[in-house]
Amino acid sequence: MHRKAYALLLMTTLLWGGNAVAGKLAVGHVTPMTLVFFRWAIAVAVLLPIGGRAFVEDWPVIRRHLLLILLLGACGFSLFNVIFYAALNYTTAINVSIEQASMPILIIVANFIFFRLWVGWAQALGVALTVVGVVITASHGDLAGLMRLNLNFGDAIMLVAVILYSGYSVGLRLKPALQWQSLMLALSIAALVTSVPFFVWEVASSVAVFPDSRGWAITLYTAIGASVVSQVAYIRGIEMIGANRAGLFINLVPIFGTLLSIVLLGEDFHIYHAIALALVFGGIWLAEHGSRRSIA
Repeated sequence: MHRKAYALLLMTTLLWGGNAVAGKLAVGHVTPMTLVFFRWAIAVAVLLPIGGRAFVEDWPVIRRHLLLILLLGACGFSLFNVIFYAALNYTTAINVSIEQASMPILIIVANFIFFRLWVGWAQALGVALTVVGVVITASHGDLAGLMRLNLNFGDAIMLVAVILYSGYSVGLRLKPALQWQSLMLALSIAALVTSVPFFVWEVASSVAVFPDSRGWAITLYTAIGASVVSQVAYIRGIEMIGANRAGLFINLVPIFGTLLSIVLLGEDFHIYHAIALALVFGGIWLAEHGSRRSIA
């Protein structure tokens, strides 16, 4: 069971890391709000034939939990991406990567506040190691350079995005008992609905760039890989090992994003990449080892 959860979460973070590369490749080929809207429109179109029947069967349950599902879809699926893309217009990828590293910590804190879930010393140390690994990657191995980073409006709104996704991860604990097909369809519809105002604003402001051929390829990847497949895997991973432990894997996103940039964009590989990767995987192993021992 644990190995299956690890495989699902590794696939999730690899696909999300690819989403970061897709975001870089999207510049000039599709604007952020337009990308988010079409991303979830395509995701809903893909999920309708898969989950339509299950959605109808589960509708009485969905209707009773409509507000919760709307909030989860908005926080985890649409608003996080809208703010993420917007933040990159004001701040650096380094700052964003470091800020994303706070997600596992926020998830642990929120789980303690709302559900009184404790973590052991091994899990706490594992979280610390993964954060250090992300910081090393984000700073390009120049830890002293972190002191020279300037915080701005982009950093402030990115912290809002981090809080939203952490809340989504913790909130999945409250999701109703639904078939995975109807749950994903319901969350994707919620994401599509909440992305509409941002798309309309971008079009009305005459800044929208509709996808060209590369833009459509990127949109399809984000819709199917980084949205449908990855979110199903992430939800299942949380079900299997819990949000605290699954949240640790989020720190692999900037690591995988960096490695994919090296492979796909021709960026250079440095020794600090290897060190960071070892720290993140080591932190996850330590936290998981400690969690399994405490359960035993």
